[in-house]
Amino acid sequence: MAGLGVGLIGTGYMGKCHALAWNSVASVFGDVDRPRLVALAEVDADLAARKAGELGFETATGNWRDVIDNPAVDVVSVTTPNAFHADMAIAALQAGKHVWCEKPMAPRLADAERMRTAARQAGKVAAMGYNYIQNPMIRHIKALIASGAIGAVNHVRVEMDEDFMADPSALFYWKSEAASGYGALDDFAVHPLSLLFVLFGHVEAVIADMVKPYAQRPLASGGQRSVENHDVASVLLRLEGGISTVLMANRSAWGRKGRIALQIFGSAGSILFDQERMNEFEIYQTGDISGGQGFRKVLAAPEHAPYHRFIPAPGHGLGFNDLKIIECRELIAAIDGQPSHLIGFEDGLRIERAIHAMARSFEEQRWVRVEN
Repeated sequence: MAGLGVGLIGTGYMGKCHALAWNSVASVFGDVDRPRLVALAEVDADLAARKAGELGFETATGNWRDVIDNPAVDVVSVTTPNAFHADMAIAALQAGKHVWCEKPMAPRLADAERMRTAARQAGKVAAMGYNYIQNPMIRHIKALIASGAIGAVNHVRVEMDEDFMADPSALFYWKSEAASGYGALDDFAVHPLSLLFVLFGHVEAVIADMVKPYAQRPLASGGQRSVENHDVASVLLRLEGGISTVLMANRSAWGRKGRIALQIFGSAGSILFDQERMNEFEIYQTGDISGGQGFRKVLAAPEHAPYHRFIPAPGHGLGFNDLKIIECRELIAAIDGQPSHLIGFEDGLRIERAIHAMARSFEEQRWVRVEN
């Protein structure tokens, strides 16, 4: 297929990550045409022009609708704050563009449902930015589980911890606004939920608790503002097939930088994985020789596709941005009508429904079934 015309809305942390992926995907994989970086939008024209120069885009604008209206744009990356995802993604789909949208879909469930409906009606690829599922280690863990390497899975624990909200003196910003969502749940816990979804299927029922470690945060102008969402969440879940699961998410966990710790327990063994050590996992199998049983470390290697596209030798390691390049290649495959390993808006909505069921469970202090 001809190189896709790319539009990017937002150039913060994840916007740059998307841009790096679009710039690198042809070089890394060697089996796709190089995308054309057509148009970039930011909050004002000056910033957009500067970022377009840095990231390699042909044109820049201070109006995101210009990107969507550009006839040379085939696919739009939406990497803006959560509250803007729905309007931008829906407008892009209605204009006949494919969409690559960062998580979560939207703070309001009704908006996420509108996004799913727009994708259905447009018939275009609409993918979510769940790049942790692209890790070759996660793909291999999925294959091991499917092969029965640890028997029937009966319990799963997953924790996601970072410390970017840990400092009580840090200034109030948009991630603490109710308009951005529930906090640790939808801004954060959607990532471990994406792993649970690809490994085990959908969530059937939940009961949740949420905490505000700091009820107020200081303003740059002086004074304090009340924190409007929760930085810590603890959830009991029943996954598809009745698998018992515990999920804990904390945005204020001092010392944790990118932890997604996954423990999978089966009838014939266990698997341990931590995103902070994303190029390895550990496996315990009861079938190992007597006296020699124990957790074995498995390092990422060329045998764990598509690791080999980056590095020809084991143990050297991929990084966060590499996962985005893999995700970009999967997106191109989907647009080309090929099988792909993505979470689209249909399954993305399932994750959103699980999140909103957790929030409802907290409000009503009871187990809540998740619509699927």
